[in-house]
Amino acid sequence: MLEVAILARAPVPGFAKTRLIPALGLDGAAHLQRRLMERAVRTAIEARIGPVTLWCTPDAEHEAFAAIAARFDLTLAVQAPGDLGDRMLAGFAAASPRGAVLIGTDCPALDARDLRDAADFLADGAEVVMAPVEDGGYGLIAAWKPLPVLFREMPWSTPWVASLTRERAAAAQLKLAELRTLWDVDTPADYRRLVEAGLLWNERVVMG
Repeated sequence: MLEVAILARAPVPGFAKTRLIPALGLDGAAHLQRRLMERAVRTAIEARIGPVTLWCTPDAEHEAFAAIAARFDLTLAVQAPGDLGDRMLAGFAAASPRGAVLIGTDCPALDARDLRDAADFLADGAEVVMAPVEDGGYGLIAAWKPLPVLFREMPWSTPWVASLTRERAAAAQLKLAELRTLWDVDTPADYRRLVEAGLLWNERVVMG
């Protein structure tokens, strides 16, 4: 069985969803992060492809992490130091040799079917699976083992992440499979789309 690794920030005001603070306020952005984290965990559990680890930052002490661990059958771990690539590689290394499907909390359009599709692609011979998102990044990446070539010195949070991942996979002769294109939540427009899509139950728009 694969492991599902979820990278999550603690829903601390001023630390979580900072680009949405001007629209939602400190507490509103933190509340949104908590809801997004809960959705990601539910999605991972529902996929039933393997055990789930919630990789926490800045530590695993926030009560939201403890509450999720108490409600769901998952493990808490602290994210490794370094940039996003370092943290992702650590997640894959911890899952080795079983392989991992790694997701974040910013892509609520991701569902259990996507995780199962990723697992199926790996089982069918893919070495890497990616779910691109509309802004040029990706919302899921899966592999059988840590692949530093895909994560080292990557310009994270830019529109070139997915395209560079494709180029690097091709150069390393890695068989890459892609899932459907998704979208994530970073801007006020994304938040409105999230609410309109009804992906966070009865969440209400709190922006002015």
